[in-house]
Amino acid sequence: MTFIDRLFRSRSDRRRKMTLRELRARLPSARIARFVECMVSRTPSRLDIWRGPLRPIPRLVRRFMPKGLYPRSLIIILAPMILLQCVVTVVFMERHWAMVTERLSEAVVENIAAVVDLIEMNKNGGNLDEILAIAQERLDLNISLLPPGPLPPPAPKPFFNILDGILSDELIKQIGRPFWIDTVGNSKIVEIRIRLDDGILRVFAPRNSAYASNTHIFLIWMVGTSLVLLVIAVLFLRNQIRPIQALAAAADDFGRGKPMPQDFRPRGASEVRQASVAFIQMRDRIERQIEQRTRMLSGVSHDLRTVLTRFRLQLALLGEGEDQDELNNDIDEMQRMLEGYLAFAKGEAGEDVAEIDLEPLVERFEAEAELKGKALSFDINGDSRVTVRPDAFTRMISNLVANALRHGDRVQMTVTHDARWLSIVVEDNGPGIAADQREEVFKPFVRLDTARNLDAGGTGLGLAIARDIARAHGGDILLSDSALGGLRALIRIPA
Repeated sequence: MTFIDRLFRSRSDRRRKMTLRELRARLPSARIARFVECMVSRTPSRLDIWRGPLRPIPRLVRRFMPKGLYPRSLIIILAPMILLQCVVTVVFMERHWAMVTERLSEAVVENIAAVVDLIEMNKNGGNLDEILAIAQERLDLNISLLPPGPLPPPAPKPFFNILDGILSDELIKQIGRPFWIDTVGNSKIVEIRIRLDDGILRVFAPRNSAYASNTHIFLIWMVGTSLVLLVIAVLFLRNQIRPIQALAAAADDFGRGKPMPQDFRPRGASEVRQASVAFIQMRDRIERQIEQRTRMLSGVSHDLRTVLTRFRLQLALLGEGEDQDELNNDIDEMQRMLEGYLAFAKGEAGEDVAEIDLEPLVERFEAEAELKGKALSFDINGDSRVTVRPDAFTRMISNLVANALRHGDRVQMTVTHDARWLSIVVEDNGPGIAADQREEVFKPFVRLDTARNLDAGGTGLGLAIARDIARAHGGDILLSDSALGGLRALIRIPA
């Protein structure tokens, strides 16, 4: 191994810390020293030079690449097939088509050259008519002798001028006289004019005798087989994609609290079946855990309520007094806190989905606002009927409306229901919440000094429960500034 190899393959600190001056002193020649100096310098390499113009290409590919698995799978199948066909077509045109055309043109030009030689040999013998008749009968060439004169101007070249090039080369090589050809005028005939000593020889030759005219058969077969393969690929991929789409729909329904479709079962490829089985097992485990938690919370709730009821009975036996009133208030506070904690822990997860009408619900909030001496207006755009978990959904909206009425005198509700989303906006003219504290109020048991969920006897769970219910429906709750001057709460749930 040479010194240069040891230098660039070594990874030791001593080699990496070697200065350029020491490097020059140890190198055998000045030429290698200049080479190493260029290598260790920060001059951009060829890869860096080409990397700049090519850098936007991956972004463009990601931008225009379809997002779905089905079209991407089709591209994976079709792109190599189209590329292969393009290569085969180019090879066919370059080898087979050009070679066959060259052989045919060579044979036609050989026949024309023989006729030219016979005419030159018998120009004074008077056998010109016999030569022309033999050329037409035996060689399938329509030949006539025109008076001397200039050749026509060059005819326009077709887009695929392979015949013009090959035929011109053969005429130059075999005859070597001034000529003029036309392969565009009549598609079935090729006209050739050759200047002779006593005139111009005009030749009409069939196009298929000088040109490989059966290429369309190859193209038809290629396009036909491509279409057949495309149909097979589309049908096969549809059957493979459907189980994945069914699994995604089942997972989405489960996340939004809807029951699983009755016809859902593991189907498709083995990997998709394995994922479906794992999803079903995960769903069963989650449902068992939710059921166990619900039973446990029901038991805890019953036991704690029993203890609080005993306290109330013991206080009732003590008689009336200020101490008894304070103790009753404490028991009421404990009861309210207990209900809030249990409601947050339970999360209404075991409730089935059903269709409810939002208009009566909002009208009830409007009546409650009037009883409190406050104003609540609402506007419903689209269908007022939605499919949700009724009790949990009502509790979520009640928490937001109660929070708005508690801190503002005027509340505006806007409900928008379209094909994709259900949006509910609750705005008020209260003091609002600072932007850096809007995520904090959603945390359980968080009570900020100026937080809107802080009220007498509050537990700091109102907004936390509301967001938990919104996310259980596949949506979320976002807070922002309101046009009324207070807080704007946006509930956004998939329709």
